[in-house]
Amino acid sequence: METENRKETESYRKAPASGQDKRIRTLSSERPYKAVLKMGLPVAFGMLFMVAYNLVDTYFIGMLHNDYQLAGASLAYPVLMVMIAISGIVGNGGASYIARCMGAARQEEAEKTLMLGFEMILVMSLLLTVLGMLFLDPVVTLLGAREETFAYTRDYTGILLLGSFFTMGNYAFGQLLRSEGSVLYAMVSMIAGTVANIILDPVFIFKLGMEIRGAAIATILGNILSTAICLWVYMSGRSLLRLSVRHIGFSLPIFKEIMLVGVPHTLEQFFSTASILVLNNLAAAYGGLYVAAMGISSKILSFGNYLYQGIAAGCQPLMGYNYGAANYKRLRSLIRAAILITTGIELAVMTVCGIFAPVFAGLFSANETVIEIAAMTLRGFMLTLPFVGTTSIVRNVYNAIGMPMYAFAITIVRQLVLYIPFLLLLNALFGYRGLIHAQAAEEMLCVIFSVFLLGRSLKKMEGKI
Repeated sequence: METENRKETESYRKAPASGQDKRIRTLSSERPYKAVLKMGLPVAFGMLFMVAYNLVDTYFIGMLHNDYQLAGASLAYPVLMVMIAISGIVGNGGASYIARCMGAARQEEAEKTLMLGFEMILVMSLLLTVLGMLFLDPVVTLLGAREETFAYTRDYTGILLLGSFFTMGNYAFGQLLRSEGSVLYAMVSMIAGTVANIILDPVFIFKLGMEIRGAAIATILGNILSTAICLWVYMSGRSLLRLSVRHIGFSLPIFKEIMLVGVPHTLEQFFSTASILVLNNLAAAYGGLYVAAMGISSKILSFGNYLYQGIAAGCQPLMGYNYGAANYKRLRSLIRAAILITTGIELAVMTVCGIFAPVFAGLFSANETVIEIAAMTLRGFMLTLPFVGTTSIVRNVYNAIGMPMYAFAITIVRQLVLYIPFLLLLNALFGYRGLIHAQAAEEMLCVIFSVFLLGRSLKKMEGKI
């Protein structure tokens, strides 16, 4: 069977005219900078449309001229992060193993991984919905909601939980498509869902008078469309891998491979969510308007965040494929290209957002106080961008090559050793201004640690040749 799979995958590499070949050729031999741009930019642009889910909700909720509803949507944001974190067990663990299998010409194993990933998303989303709805009020309290924001946060959170399968499926299935090089299909699914959300938001929020609940419903409907497109690509034979009923079942070895990368990555996301909860609760002490301002700034910052995360996610199949093929020289070149491209893009975003911070903040609130606080907050947050992209690339390299504990170590240093202590210390010393500059201070130190760690790992790999 392994010999047959190898021949099948080799046929993808050798037949120069087919669309499938182009995907394999990009993974295996495209010039590094071109390969990074070809794989990373479609994912980054697609993920920017995911930003639009939150930005569009924030924009239309802001048109209600109720800053407490705006704050409620911001406080509920970690719930989305938890969903993405859990789906990342499949989206990152499964994608990493699929890319390595394809690099090693194990097509059948990759398809079995795909089906097991679908089964895992189905089970995990069901558990999250049931548990979340049973403990909804404690969850909302944990999110940092206070008396004036509690009801709004509860409404938004409850609807998000009910649609968890589609939110989690949107992220995970898109990642699995990228793992085989089908980045354009993944991008189309995200764009379609976002466009649907943009169209439906004003209908549910204003025309049907559902306000913040309408924004949550529109978000879920957009995710339903995105998930449906991903599944259609697999079922229609337009992907390299097939989602086939003959692979339904449980494979312990594949499950272990998914969990090996997926669980540490998910724990990384949970630590990030914990940091946001600490940040939100510290900001809540300054009042609801500060929470609203921070929510606006965080949503705008997510534009820059999704750019570097998109490039890193798009490059992960490149890294995994070449590691699986033992092409360590090309792996190093790809990493260098990804870091330089990401840093350049993030410097440009930081400059634009820093200059026009009041203008961007004014798109989401008419309250002059909120705009002023949000502009100051955004400028503080943006200082992280030149550094955090490199750290993300390094972490994704470790996940791609099946060494997730190194990525996890970076997250431990980043979130627990540096960021949360910096939040508490700088808030105590400098108040709100210290709070918004804590991440930039932490990222400067973390990028040094990350690059040093990866440099040592690459030397060990190349020494085995």
